[in-house]
Parts: sequence; structure tokens; C-alpha cells
Amino acid sequence: MMMKQSLSLQIGQQLTMTPQLQQAIRLLQLSTLELDQEIREALDSNPLLEQHEDEQIADPLPSPASESADAATAGEQPMDMDAQSSIPEDLPVDTAWEDVFSGTSTTGLGSGGGDGDDEYLLETRNAVASTLQDELLWQLNLTPFSDLDRAIAVAVIDAIDERGYLCAELEDLRSAVLPLFPGHEIDDGEILAVIHRLQHFDPPGVAARDLRECLLIQLEQLAATTPWRSAAIRLVNEHLALLGQHDYVTLQRRLKLDADALRGIITLIQSLNPHPGSRSGGDDTDYITPDVILRKTAQGWRVELNPDHLPRLRINQDYASLIRRADSSADNTYLKNHLQEARWFIKSLQSRNETILKVASCIVRHQRRFLEEGPEAMQALVLRDVAEEVGMHESTISRVTHQKYMLTPRGIFELKYFFSSHVTTSSGGECSSTAIRAMIRKLVGQEDVRKPLSDNKIADLLEAQGIQVARRTIAKYRESLNIAPSNERKRLL
Repeated sequence: MMMKQSLSLQIGQQLTMTPQLQQAIRLLQLSTLELDQEIREALDSNPLLEQHEDEQIADPLPSPASESADAATAGEQPMDMDAQSSIPEDLPVDTAWEDVFSGTSTTGLGSGGGDGDDEYLLETRNAVASTLQDELLWQLNLTPFSDLDRAIAVAVIDAIDERGYLCAELEDLRSAVLPLFPGHEIDDGEILAVIHRLQHFDPPGVAARDLRECLLIQLEQLAATTPWRSAAIRLVNEHLALLGQHDYVTLQRRLKLDADALRGIITLIQSLNPHPGSRSGGDDTDYITPDVILRKTAQGWRVELNPDHLPRLRINQDYASLIRRADSSADNTYLKNHLQEARWFIKSLQSRNETILKVASCIVRHQRRFLEEGPEAMQALVLRDVAEEVGMHESTISRVTHQKYMLTPRGIFELKYFFSSHVTTSSGGECSSTAIRAMIRKLVGQEDVRKPLSDNKIADLLEAQGIQVARRTIAKYRESLNIAPSNERKRLL
């Protein structure tokens, strides 16, 4: 059977990801800091795009920092550059900068005068935080060691993890040092001696091999007159497992102490640091910049975009005026293409701002009770609810709420914080998981420390309020709040 070929015309709709749409979606999911970087790159690459600072946008929430900065600027005295316009040709060898430029401020960068609190060294502006290994190596260089012991000490320091614990066996340390000293025998006693010397470095408890040794090192470094020091050393050395199990009755019996004495010993042990490496180095601080500012007015809640980070971009009219309509030269084509890109970029930024403001306003309408009453009044909210209300797709709402933050009277929250699953109540209503977590935290905070609430008991208390939650769900929420189980929360009075 022969198939006859024919032509047919069909009408259909298809969504095409144009470059403009791709750019708008990409800008929408960027955080504030990432958007600032994207804007700087666009300004550097597109001559038709410029940032204008002439037009001032009023700040709805003037901060004390900005007010103080304005006051400081108003009080500044301009530097008199002509006060010492000529430098003498013959100067003494030990002449200082201040001897020639008497009008120079003594509080500038690299200044040698003024109070120590006013000095600001240029080297410290972009200084990188030192790690625990850096601090230990610095102390090692100030401590007399033989060449072999120094090599062992370096191997030990390299094997210390971020908590401050030594995570290598003696044989591993020996294998790391032997290639540097061929033919030399290194016994365990020599390695242990170096480890013990390093354990006297700062921070106290560093280079310990387990929790017991870490606590003992810190206790032994305390003054001999410290109250309960000897008893605490005995408890950690012999009965640390009982302390971890909160078996205070057995501890009192074995140590032959009353409740007050045991409480003093436990308080001393709790003052120690189980992770000594956590106090050294650390990651750089990440600062959160809110995208939306929420404040309470007489008319109700008012949602505004953060004016300090609104991009102020416009088309460079000088370059735009050079474009000729009928000119097809390379220069004119270059300007035309960049003009179109600049318009797309500005339009995408405007669309991003409008979308964030629309979604944030919708969230505030749903979460009024949370803003007025607290986390226990958080309403159940999912992406679909906001998407249907603002007329957008759920994926768009997900991009808007990713790494976008709202400054509220209750603090700064990521927009995703206001979304949570829900549990059906006995009355037919809904209770969000965030509200249930807040209730669990409140119940634990009000419990009797001698008889902490178990997960089953918390579930029963919530059921009495009409919220039916399984015990395993309570355990999951409790763990997400970093709340220990009931047997670990037990305390002495």
C-alpha cells in the first residue's frame, strides 16, 4: 500500500525561552549580593548602561548608622592640600611624615599617631582568619624542639581536625615522619611525649584523642584552688559515661556526694569546651541583606523593597544619541545591540522587583497572625497557595523565595520560612509545622527539668489542644530544633 505525501498546515501554541525570558528568570533567582555582582558586570560590559546617583530615593527606615554617617560627613574638615605645597629639598634622615605634612589627619590609614583604638592598618582590612593549624604552628615556632620532635609535632598538628581532636594513630604519625629521618627509630613514647607537649598549647584541650582526655586536659590546667577541681577530675576519669546518661543518683552514690556538691562539679565541667578547635579561626561572617522591609503603620502592615539596594540604572543618552536609524556600520550595529541589551536588562530588573514585592505582600496577608502573635500563630502555607493568588507558576514562587529575605519587627527571615506543611486539627482546621515546632519549644522550655517531657507526653499535650501528631513526628521536629531527648535533658535542681 502506497502512502501519499501531502502538506498540511496546523495552528498551535508553544512557549519559547527567548533570551529576554531566560535573563529575567536568571535575575529573579539571584540573591541581593549576587544581583549586585551581576549589575557591576553589566555596567562594565555595556557602555549603553549607566548607574545614576543624582536622583535620591527616600529611605523609609533611616538607620542610625546612616544618620551618624551623615553627621560625621557634615563635621569633616577638608584637607588643606596647599598648606604644605613645597617640600624642602634637604630633609633629615629620620624625618617623619607628620613633620612635613602637619595638616594630615592622624587617624588615617597607616598613621602612626593618635590613640591605638583609632589606628586602622591597611593589612587588616582584607585579612584572612587564621585556622587552628596556623595558631598551633605559630606556637610551635616559639617552643624549643629538636628537629625530630618538631617534625613529629608538625605531623600531629596536621592530623588535628576542626574540633581540635587528634584523629591519627601513633603508627600513622610514625609513617609520616620516618621518610624525613631514614634509619631512625621512633618509638611510641617519643610520639606521646610530643603530643603531651602540644596539649599544653592554646586552646586548652587541643590535640586530645577523645572527650575524656579533652576535659581532663582542661581541668588539669585550672588552678589547684579551683572549687571542685579534684572531684571533677575523678568524675571525668571514672564516671563520664554516667554523666552522659544523666544518672545523677548513681553518681552521688559512687562519689559519695550530696546534690549540691554534684551540682557544683557538673557546673564546672559544663564550663569546659568539648570542642576546643571551634574557638579558633572560623569562616568569614556572612551578612544578610534584606530584599523587603516590613513595618507596622497606622493603616496596617506596609511592605516595601529595600531602597538601599534598588538598582538605579538608565540608558546612557550620550551613546544612545549616536545611533543612526539607517546606518549599518559596525560601530552603529554595536551600539544598537548594546542598547537593546540594556533595555532588556532594565526591564528584567523592574520585573524582578515587582514580582518580589507582589509575592512578599501576599505572604504578609497570609501570615498576619505570625507577625502579631509569634511563631505559634504561623498559618499553613504552600507555594501553590501564593502561586494561585498572584497568578504565577509555583516554580516562579520558588525562585522568588530562594535567598530572599524580609526584615520584620520580629527579625529577619528568609521568605521560605513562611511556607510550611500542615497538620489537620480535630476541629477540621489546619496547623502549620512551624507552629507545632514553636509549641514543642515552648513545652520543653516550661517542663520540670527533673522529669522532662517525653515525645509521647508532648504528643498527648498537643492532642489535648486538638493537634494530632504522631510520636515519630514529634521526634523529628524536636531534632530539627536541636532539642535533646528527655533522658539527656534531665537536670538537677
